[in-house]
Amino acid sequence: MLVIPAIDIRNGNCVRLLQGDPDRETVYSSDPVDMARRFEDLGAELIHVVDLDGAFSGETVNHEVIAKIASTVSIKIEVGGGIRTGDAVSRYVDAGISRIILGTVLLESGFERIVEQYREVLIAGVDARDSMVATHGWKEVSSVSALEIIKELKEIGISEIIYTDISTDGMLKGPNLDAIDSILSNVSGIGLCASGGVSSIDDIIKLAEFESRGLYGCIVGKAVYDGRVDLEDALLTIKSR
Repeated sequence: MLVIPAIDIRNGNCVRLLQGDPDRETVYSSDPVDMARRFEDLGAELIHVVDLDGAFSGETVNHEVIAKIASTVSIKIEVGGGIRTGDAVSRYVDAGISRIILGTVLLESGFERIVEQYREVLIAGVDARDSMVATHGWKEVSSVSALEIIKELKEIGISEIIYTDISTDGMLKGPNLDAIDSILSNVSGIGLCASGGVSSIDDIIKLAEFESRGLYGCIVGKAVYDGRVDLEDALLTIKSR
């Protein structure tokens, strides 16, 4: 299982938000590119990058710095936030990024051509609060269940899903293991990545128990920045299992 450090970019800084709330922001670095280099040096194989300004505005606001991250590190990065058009996807592909995260826009009418054209690089980001899908930078919660959306995404050929539990994100209270178990029990043939709530290496080990059922990774954010999880140690621990 991959342990994937996160870089969330807002106003040019590397930040973390509590449960996606822009009013509860902590700035950890003014240089996201340097942060990406540090994660690579510690042994990360993949970095999760989110354009928070883009997520809130619907535009790819931090494209330039994200493209610089991609050209600076030798490991893969995945990018999400504000990617809601084919042009936005194309710009990231041109920047050499091969893992592009889109949300429920994947299921919107008229997006079929984009899915068909870029299927090989697209990953679905399903964000949920109380198991219901949240959109537009988590500001809106729909009446559609995450499980229903994941099933629909699989039907259109998107089989890699990043599932974020908003209620646990940034709270350092542990991941929602029940939600992960439910998804993997009800939808077969997908690759799932867990996001939200990781507070310790023990949490990561608990998530690794789902690897045989399709959990390929977990995203770790605030716990790394606050020093609760030593990224290098976590990577070595999981690799040695």
